[in-house]
This record gives sequence, structure tokens and C-alpha cells, in this order.
Amino acid sequence: MKKITLFIFLVTFGLKAQTFETLVTNSDSFLSSLSEEQRDALTFEFKNESRTKWTNLPVGMKPRKGVKIGEFSAESKVALHRVLTTILSSQGYLKVTGIMSLDDILNMIYKDRLEKGEISEKQFKRMMDLDWERDNFFVSFYGKPDLKEPWGINIGGHHIGFHVTATDGDFSMTPLFLGTDPSEVITTEYAGLRVLSKEEDYGFLLINALNPAQKAKATQDVKTPRDIITSPDRPQMINEYTGIKAAELSASQKELLELVIKEYINNLSFGKAKEAFQKIEAAGFDNIYFSWIGSYEPHQNHYYVINGPTFLIEYDNAGFQSKGDHIHCIYREKGNDFGQDILKSHYSNHKH
Repeated sequence: MKKITLFIFLVTFGLKAQTFETLVTNSDSFLSSLSEEQRDALTFEFKNESRTKWTNLPVGMKPRKGVKIGEFSAESKVALHRVLTTILSSQGYLKVTGIMSLDDILNMIYKDRLEKGEISEKQFKRMMDLDWERDNFFVSFYGKPDLKEPWGINIGGHHIGFHVTATDGDFSMTPLFLGTDPSEVITTEYAGLRVLSKEEDYGFLLINALNPAQKAKATQDVKTPRDIITSPDRPQMINEYTGIKAAELSASQKELLELVIKEYINNLSFGKAKEAFQKIEAAGFDNIYFSWIGSYEPHQNHYYVINGPTFLIEYDNAGFQSKGDHIHCIYREKGNDFGQDILKSHYSNHKH
């Protein structure tokens, strides 16, 4: 057993180092593919305050720093996707790119509604002025890709808040915000598309697997929030533990809780996902809390939080129209938002 554990550790460590080196190489290739003007426009000092600021709102409401993807050449787009596929799993990559494509589909949905007379020209223009589309996701780099010195990447736009902080052979990807509007496409040729399907489905599986007493303990009797609580303009972490503790769940219920958690952390590359779950286990799986608000059935407003010693997952499906068809969700590592933990280690090890 010890040999197997050591083998797994060595494989994970090797993959982590390989992933980091590949990230540096692919990031350099992306930057080299840009024009000098583009490179200057999206590169900032690592300590620039915008590195730790983010929003999920459309760029028509909240302009972004950097250069938008629509301005990149085909060569640069290919290079950027190499960066994404280095630090995301296949499921994480498909979710991020699916959310980008969903913005174009959202425009198609509003055009369809206009043609059907469901909205006015004025309403349609107001939606189009929000400027959401696949091309309007912005990329910015902080510092220069390096094996030792700190640097980072931000990719942001409507429903994506994607942050990488890297230093000393390690990198962080927290906070990672993803959202979809609609949560399920019901018109156009894309009817049925659900980019964040399992975040919703696994949540319902878990809450409905609880017995009546457990469900009552897990559920907060308050109005469903219209957004996640740890949004950019609010406190960045939920400190209070509410709901039902994992220690009170049966073995099969714990498996469902683990299923939900892994749907979020498995968006990361294999090494980072494995590392995150090892931290969760080391802190005690039984110390995780699961809390629910709202309906126990789809297509109605609902919300949940999974809060553990090392991480926070928050999910909301209500939206500003409160119709249960607009998902916002976020994964955070406590003490490591924007690479706080790995930066602390870097600076303590490089004191002069």
C-alpha cells in the first residue's frame, strides 16, 4: 500500500511540474503571437490592483482591462486555447468555451423573441447594448510568465471570472466563477443545451436523498438569493457554517456530497483537482456543511452552499428575473483567492 501511495504521489508531483512548465511555455507562445500593440495593451505589472478585481457582468455594463478575444488573430486564438487546455480539465475547458458560445446563443434567443413579438425593438436594443457575445471576453496578463517569479492571467466577460496566479512551479485558479443564462436553452436550434447541467442535477440528487429530518436541517427558511452571496461587490467569503454537517450523513449521502464537490474541482487540471481534494480530506470530510434554500425541483429558484475548512462552493439558480433559469456558481480555496497562499510562501522564501 505504501508503494502504491508513493507511486501516486510521484505521478501527481510529476504531472504538476509538467503542467506548470507547459503553462509557462504556452503562455509565452500566446504572448509572442500577439502584435506589439496588443501585448502592451494586455500586459500589466503583477501588483496592479486590477489583478484581484473581477465581475461577471456583461462588458456593456462593466468594461474590462486587456484585449478582447475577437481582436486576436487565428494564430493567437489557437495559442490561447492551448493555455486553457493546459490548466483546465476537458470538462472545465468545455464549460468555459461553452459559456462563451452561450453568449452568441443568448443573442439568438433575444432575436427570436423579437421576431415572435415577445419583446419590443427598444427592449431588444437594450439587451444588445449589454455587448455580450463570444468575442467579448477579455484577456490580461500580470507580470511575465516565469518558472520562479509571480505572474498571472485573468480571463473575464459575461459569466466568466477566471484567475490564474503562478509562482515557484505552482499555480492557483481561485476564485473560479462560471454562469449560464439561460441555464437551459428552450428555443432556437440549440434547445436543450445545458452547459452547467451537473452543478444543478447533482445538487438536486443530494438534497432529495436526505430524509425529512435531514432535509429540514439542511434547508434555510429564507427567500432564495437572486445571486451568489460572495459576489465581487460583497464579502468574498461566507464564514458562517449553516445547514447539515457531513458527519450527519449516511455513507451513500456522503458519496453524493463528494460527487457535487468533485464536479467543481474536476474543472481543474488533474494535478490541481487531486491536490484540492487531498486538502479537503486532510481537513476532515465530516467537517463539511451543506446548506440549501428554495425549491427541491428544477425550473424554480434554488440555491446551495457547500462550506468546508479549506474551500467554499456557492451556487444560485434564480437570476434577476427570478425564474430559476440563470446559474451563477463559484469555487474558492480558502486563504488562496488570487494565489494568496502560494504568494505568501514565495515571498517568505525569497526574503533578502
